[in-house]
Amino acid sequence: MKRNDFLLAVFVMAIWGFNFSMIKMGVTNVHPLLATAARFALAVMPAIFFIAKPNVQWRYLVGYGVVFGVGIWGMASWSITAGLSSGISSVLLSSNVLIGMVVGILIFKEYASMRKLLGAAFALCALVVLVSSTTGNVTTEGVVLIMIAACSWTLMGMIVKASKTTQAFAFNVWGMLFAPVPLVIFAVLLHGDEIVWQAVELWDWSTTLAVMFQAYPTTLFGYWVWNLMLIKYPLSTTAPLTLLVPVFALVSGYWMYDEALSLAQIIASGLFLVGIGLIVKPAQSQSTMPKRARKLAG
Repeated sequence: MKRNDFLLAVFVMAIWGFNFSMIKMGVTNVHPLLATAARFALAVMPAIFFIAKPNVQWRYLVGYGVVFGVGIWGMASWSITAGLSSGISSVLLSSNVLIGMVVGILIFKEYASMRKLLGAAFALCALVVLVSSTTGNVTTEGVVLIMIAACSWTLMGMIVKASKTTQAFAFNVWGMLFAPVPLVIFAVLLHGDEIVWQAVELWDWSTTLAVMFQAYPTTLFGYWVWNLMLIKYPLSTTAPLTLLVPVFALVSGYWMYDEALSLAQIIASGLFLVGIGLIVKPAQSQSTMPKRARKLAG
């Protein structure tokens, strides 16, 4: 990866990590489902008027919008108000890699190398330690919600794959069109329509700043750059960079909210990211193996 592209990609990872602290800011006064609805409404309007609809069936866009909006970011935002620290929420959301691996093996009959299995074992053990060594920054409800988000991330990938789209950014923008309304309906079903009026009354400048950060730098700019990287470089080069997101999230959570981890949680977070790294790291192909190694392999 070229130096400037690498720095730009790391910058986006920093934005995505810092985003978890901004989510916490946005849901301080306003229900997380409504704050998330506002995020996607701003991200879609007016961008959708300048981007042509991708050549896919509507059901994929609707499914993507509901899963991406409600399933991932609605639940991830809610997990923070349910007691997870913003940094822990980011780390646990990375467990979508584990879930995706299990789905790949059980449903798509994908092969899992010994390295991936070892990585999964590392990550699972670290996950248990991370959750059990709570200092008040982990709750059962929060863990359930963030795991729903992680499962939804895998489902989102299956929807994108089934759509066979080649227009990733356009697919993302048009899919987000179907995120705000289900989020608002879900919030109203849970709490009645007074939750909307309460959000209007409690909405302040910090909520506006948080929602705008999530809509523009995080969603539109971040995914635009990320899709460019995916086009220019193989997934094996770009995917490991996402491991920086929880690191930046933990740092920003400590900086903004004094979210501290216990020593056991710090070690567990590191081991968890090592395990995930072993899973996402691709196997070395014959063409990229050193000449001597190829002779030994052959």
